[in-house]
Amino acid sequence: MLIKKILLPIFGIVLGVLSMTACQEPERVQKPNVLLICVDDLRPELKSFGANYIHSPHMDALAQKGVSFQNHYVNAPSCGPSRYTLLTGLYGPSSNNALFMRADKIAQGKDKVAPSMPEWFRTQGYTTVSVGKVSHHPGGRGGANWNDSTIIEMPAAWDKQLMPVAQWEHPRGAMHGLAHGEIRKNAKDMAVFQAVEGNDAIYPDGAITNEALAQLRELATDSDKPFFMAVGIIKPHLPFGAPKSYLEQYKEVALPETQHPQKPVGRTTWHASGEFNQYNLWGKDPNIDTDFADEIRRHYAAAVSYADAQVGKILAELKRTGADKNTIVVLWGDHGYHLGEHAIWGKHSLFEESLHSPMVIHYPGMSQAGENTKAIVQTLDVFPTLCDLTGVAMPEFVQGVSLRNILEEPTTAGGFAISYFNDVSSIRTKTHRMIFHKDGFVELYDHTTAEGETKNIADQQSAVVQELKQALQANLKR
Repeated sequence: MLIKKILLPIFGIVLGVLSMTACQEPERVQKPNVLLICVDDLRPELKSFGANYIHSPHMDALAQKGVSFQNHYVNAPSCGPSRYTLLTGLYGPSSNNALFMRADKIAQGKDKVAPSMPEWFRTQGYTTVSVGKVSHHPGGRGGANWNDSTIIEMPAAWDKQLMPVAQWEHPRGAMHGLAHGEIRKNAKDMAVFQAVEGNDAIYPDGAITNEALAQLRELATDSDKPFFMAVGIIKPHLPFGAPKSYLEQYKEVALPETQHPQKPVGRTTWHASGEFNQYNLWGKDPNIDTDFADEIRRHYAAAVSYADAQVGKILAELKRTGADKNTIVVLWGDHGYHLGEHAIWGKHSLFEESLHSPMVIHYPGMSQAGENTKAIVQTLDVFPTLCDLTGVAMPEFVQGVSLRNILEEPTTAGGFAISYFNDVSSIRTKTHRMIFHKDGFVELYDHTTAEGETKNIADQQSAVVQELKQALQANLKR
């Protein structure tokens, strides 16, 4: 009897607990959020990528939490086609209108067009939001001023695609804007660089960042759906403008010597800096006037630091909301930039300086935080990597590979990077870069030598040329 008195209450408690457990729904594990930060014309000019003279504390702090891809290469040295590859996971046209061309195909309905990365995540239950310059046109619309809502750059991709223009009137004005609402009309009348007293809001990226903070706050309150948010910072894109306080950081800084500043001899991927030279240069030539070249480089550095400050605000807000605990962050430069190397000022070449850009990936609980990897990777790999890290279904159509194995073991060997512009294509390996022209002319450069991309050795290395040509052609046919 005594045993029965003891066991009955215990049995009742156990039964109650089991009953309560049976009634409770299993805890739902939400997929990780994604925060993609795109920075325009950002070469690897960051302290975390070896540029010790650059003030970039916020991007460097992210690098300390993530893995830095020191040898990341874009698939085209221009904004439009590079972003096409990022957002579709596919090689594509080298035109700045690549995404609009894709949109036309969708509208015509003749060819099957694979979904873009944000569209893919949207179909997988994500809320997708874009702020600033993520696709080629900030805000993702066409028309004379890039604000025609009937001409969409990426159909079905975003729940919201936002581009605050503030005093710059329209997205085209903000894209090429300087302080206090100045809009580019005739580029020859617009200064190639500028530094004006004031806070971050006097340039367009201030408005983009403020909108991004507001959207982050809203997304973080929705506990039912994960988010895929992309933010596009415009600077350091031309014209190089930033509040004066950022330029003052470089007043006494000794800039390193420009490597290989001479125009190459013979046929190469060289070009005449058309985008840069369209601005007001006050009759000066930075390839001759070393003081002017130094001034340009300082203004570029100031614009990088200004962009870094905007990235810092976005990451701080992500942490403040608590969403950082379940968010993958990707920092991506859309291509590199020449600052006098090979006597080029700008992008649009297939030299290293145009194609090499920074990329950092961080996710909560990663085992290799703060590590660098020297593996050769390419922008093409971002889409499959984000699918792999979030647990979203991996689409069969993507042409890149997941970088998860490198994130988990940064010493893992990479592959190669393919790039193209107009009728010329390039393949970069750990040791060489080959540039292949449509008429069969070849440039081959050995990166294990001091000459690097200044000495064409194609005639001396026919076996290497044939091997790389086969790899290039096989991959571009995919």
